Formats: sequence, structure tokens, C-alpha cells
Amino acid sequence: MLVLLPPSEGKAPSGRGAPLKPESLSLPGLAAAREAVLTELVELCAGDEEKAREVLGLSEGLRGEVAKNAELRTAGARPAGEIYTGVLYDALGLSSLDAAAKRRAARSLLVFSGLWGAVRVTDRIPSYRCSMGVKLPGLGALGAHWRTPMASVLPEAAGDGLVLDLRSAAYAAAWKPKCEVAGRTAAVRVLHAPTRKVVSHFNKATKGRIVRSLLTAGAVPKGPAELVEVLRELGYVVEAQAPAKSGQSWSLDVLVDEIH
Repeated sequence: MLVLLPPSEGKAPSGRGAPLKPESLSLPGLAAAREAVLTELVELCAGDEEKAREVLGLSEGLRGEVAKNAELRTAGARPAGEIYTGVLYDALGLSSLDAAAKRRAARSLLVFSGLWGAVRVTDRIPSYRCSMGVKLPGLGALGAHWRTPMASVLPEAAGDGLVLDLRSAAYAAAWKPKCEVAGRTAAVRVLHAPTRKVVSHFNKATKGRIVRSLLTAGAVPKGPAELVEVLRELGYVVEAQAPAKSGQSWSLDVLVDEIH
């Protein structure tokens, strides 16, 4: 099972660890695309601060993120699972998983990123600010930048098992499962049951809880249909829509009344 996650906008500080070693990151087929983004981002943020802030879409209160990006090559690095914070990652609670569940997380979780493309939660990265929606002056829109390398790397990473897609729209645009892989991909929405609408907090928190539930239960559903049954056994209310034709993904709606 491969679980595709969005990153968080806010991130924990880099800390005092050893600096980034790009060659150590998972999915080495993304290395050249990562280096291109990293190089332009560092140069941008080390130059004109106002231009960098405009390109990155940062408010005045986030001005310090520009300086942080300028030091990405020398800043301390920590496991990505410790860098990403926010509602989804709080609900997932990687640090409080037992040893077996942590091993499952290391194997199955893949976090998408405007800067790194995608990383495992064990990959050591510095704290940064660069969303998939950014359009760099040289490389252009990052979503488009990542599509070609992702198309060659992600199918191999997906293997022959279930792909559970929990990404937001901006990150989903960087890689769309196709052909045979699409048939075993389940894209999940979380809906507030009374209104049948996506509500940000419900969406993020429930997705984190779903991943935690699967990891702690040791569940490894072989495909979307089996995933639906597993989630229902774990107490989730799920509505599933199988693809109408080959080459399309399954759509799963998880209905929630409130977050406890």
C-alpha cells in the first residue's frame, strides 16, 4: 500500500541536525528535478527579498520564511515526519505510533512537496516554504515541472498494491495515476455529513485519523474495494464509487459528523 499525503504549509524548525544530503532522499529518479527547484529557490530567496515574497505568496508576517529558504543547503535536517505539522499530521501522530506501525509508515507514506517532489517520512529535510502552487521565474509552475519526472518514478513506487490518495488538488496535479495503476487507486474526500460539503478541518483531521487507523491495525488492503471494507470495519462511514471505465481511479467519500 502506498499512501499519498499533502505536506503542511507550516513546518517545524529545522533544528541543529546535519544539513541536507540530497543524494540520500528516496525516489532518486526525482533528483535532477529536485536540484533544479532547490537551486532556483535558494538563489531567489538569497537575492531580492520582496520579489521572493511575492513569488512565494507570503504575507508580511511570513517574511522570515524567505531567509529560511536562502539557507536550505546549510540548515539542519530532520525526518520529514517531524518537519510536517498541522491538523493532518497532528491527527496522524507519527511520533506516538508503536514500533511496528512506524515501520509501516516508513514503507507506505509518501508526502508530496513543491520543493522535493515527494519524500518518505524518514527522509531528512530542512524546514522550508514552497507550495506546489508556486510559479518560479525560471522553472515556471511547479505542478507542471514535476509531472514528467513523477510520471516515470511514481508508478514504480506504487508497486502492485493499493494507492490511497489523500492529496489536495494542487498536489494531485503533479501526478495523476493512469492505466492499471489508476484502477487500484482510491482518492478520498471527507465530507461533513449534515451538509455534504468538504470542510477543511474535518477533511485534514479525518485523513490523518484514517492513516493512523490503518497503520495501527496493520491493515494492508489489496485494492480499493477491500479498503472500503477495512475502513468500515474500523468504524468509518464510507460511500464508494467504482470507476466507470478502465484508467480511472475509485472515488471514496468518508462522512463525518464531528471530530473528537
